[in-house]
Amino acid sequence: MYEMIKQQFASTYSRSPRFVFSAPGRTELGGNHTDHQLGRVLAGAVSVDTVAAVAPNGEDVIRVQSEGYPLCAVALKDLAPSEAEYGSTLSLIRGVAGRITALGHKVSGFDAFVSSRVLPGSGLSSSAAFEVLIGTIINHLDGCGLDAVQIAQIGQYAENVYFGKPCGLMDQMASSVGGIVTIDFADREHPVVEPLDFDFASCGHALCIVNSGADHADLTDEYAAIPREMGEVCRVFGKAHLRQVDEAEFYARLPEVRAAAGDRAALRAMHFFDDNRRVCQQVEALKANDFARFLSLVNESGRSSWLYLQNVVPTGSTRHQELALSLALASRLLQGRGAVRVHGGGFAGTIQAFVPLELLDGFKAGMEAVLGEGSCQVLSIRPQGGVLLEEVQA
Repeated sequence: MYEMIKQQFASTYSRSPRFVFSAPGRTELGGNHTDHQLGRVLAGAVSVDTVAAVAPNGEDVIRVQSEGYPLCAVALKDLAPSEAEYGSTLSLIRGVAGRITALGHKVSGFDAFVSSRVLPGSGLSSSAAFEVLIGTIINHLDGCGLDAVQIAQIGQYAENVYFGKPCGLMDQMASSVGGIVTIDFADREHPVVEPLDFDFASCGHALCIVNSGADHADLTDEYAAIPREMGEVCRVFGKAHLRQVDEAEFYARLPEVRAAAGDRAALRAMHFFDDNRRVCQQVEALKANDFARFLSLVNESGRSSWLYLQNVVPTGSTRHQELALSLALASRLLQGRGAVRVHGGGFAGTIQAFVPLELLDGFKAGMEAVLGEGSCQVLSIRPQGGVLLEEVQA
């Protein structure tokens, strides 16, 4: 099944691989920018993945050749974070290995050839899939006994400390656990993960992720401003995260919040309270098999993200508003049915749409006529998270 990647491994390393591993991309189904405030999320692993052919090398080095990129080599004797590596694939490999070592586990050297269908900028979290993939490989090769939640936390640590991106934990958790999961981050060290048994294939809708054509370059400040401004609201109440702030007290002291943190920060806090509660309502709707209610909540989340969280149009951008245009076009093509919302971090990248199957061909054609061929991906939910796919026979 994975003959091509095994052949690429053999061509790169002049020997055969021993294993093939896979980690999926993810889609956020509910809870937009709630995880970093100890909130709730709803997420799913999707049917595109990052795959690695792997073999132990008996050396104190991890070598990873990603298709189309330079070879990365990490010496296991040097696993400290380096600012010079911020933003690089090398930093993620070093970060995952370094964190697993710091937790008291042995990490041995291996060679890997990696190929990914979770493309950078696709909104499906290619970085989380890669982190989970590396964690899953080490966990299997060295018998660390880590569970899916721990592998996700290790991936987040690597991205925060080694890669230099202050992400939450949703992406890694969805990729690592698999299926549809709701996650409550009230206790950051021990998040509560609940798998949901809902068959999206039978709901009469396709899950589409649409690339707006805008990339994430130069948007670091936009992303960083969201947790920063939410933090400014928290300081009014002497708290570290919005989950710890009483919502009634927030509204009672709204004039004070506006004076201390500003109106955008106050609106972003309003979004958090509403979207955090909305996740519970989405979970209840799926458990009750009430897909119409679920779609209504998806649309509500999308409106809240646009109006309150304000992560659709980058600050001051007038000529380029690709994400906003994509949302407007998708809404028109859906003809008042299905649902559409900003997907993931926002400002650029992708939107998410639930499209009635009878509208799917027209929806896909209409989006791609404006945004380009291949911009609309039709996906399904994948039941497995990070996993060993195959042990190659010698």
